[in-house]
Amino acid sequence: MSQPATPLSEQDQQLLVRQIGRAMLPAVPQGWQRIRTEYRAAGRHIEVDMAFAGPDGQFRPVRPPMDVVQMFGQLRGGMYHPDRGTWLNALYEIEAPAAFTVDFNAEDEPRWRNAPPPIGFRDELQTFPRPDRLIPDWWRQRVGLPPLPAPEPEPQPQPQQEFQVPPQNQQAPAAPGELRTARVYDGKNDDGRIVVNRQPVDPQLVENLLAYLESAPVVLAARSYDVDEFSQSGEQDVPLNFRTDGTWIWAGAVPHYLRKYGLPPEPELVAHAVARGFQVAEVPEQTQDRAVALITGQS
Repeated sequence: MSQPATPLSEQDQQLLVRQIGRAMLPAVPQGWQRIRTEYRAAGRHIEVDMAFAGPDGQFRPVRPPMDVVQMFGQLRGGMYHPDRGTWLNALYEIEAPAAFTVDFNAEDEPRWRNAPPPIGFRDELQTFPRPDRLIPDWWRQRVGLPPLPAPEPEPQPQPQQEFQVPPQNQQAPAAPGELRTARVYDGKNDDGRIVVNRQPVDPQLVENLLAYLESAPVVLAARSYDVDEFSQSGEQDVPLNFRTDGTWIWAGAVPHYLRKYGLPPEPELVAHAVARGFQVAEVPEQTQDRAVALITGQS
């Protein structure tokens, strides 16, 4: 049974996700169009299914490489957090040549080939403890826990931020034609609180800015949602997608946190949207492909 590893930073998680994708490629023949791998685990019980589809669209099973299985386990341990546990299954899909999505599920029961015995779920809670309120009813039945009481409405958590006036010339300007990736925030202090070295957005600009950020083309997306880093209850409502306007790339968290908490995007991105009159121009397909390559580390 694996033990919780040192938590992985968001950057390390993304790096490991890309490494898992690359490690799948030797297992499939040339000419593949799609790869689908599902990892399911509870305690010592682990299941991994991998398949590929060629030009005919028919999926054919293949044996998953051992390093793929091991890296999935490393990712599961590295994404553990005492406030929410970790995920039980992950669905990783790759579409040629480089687009991919990864969905993580921490609540719904996976579609097991062979359902783990009750001790598997008890081992899971011992290895990756999570708050009692985050143990779903189906899991509670498996290990003999009483059902949860009816939930009480929780007050909307307020973000814990530190706003500071940004120093001048914090970043070098991008070269002409170079895509820039907007940071969601600027880091965390020693207490783990998110620090934003930016001035708040002018309230009169917020609605137009949100419309701009949410109307640019989506170049990469997952069907699931990420954890709200400001939520004290582990709320998962942050869109897992990336957009580009041909100059900037930003994650779905950027407009989400602006709308929900007033968290300002990078000032250069705001100024760029203002200069464009909040009008998103058509983004060529070649530029969108370049954005995907930057996001996935294939550039």
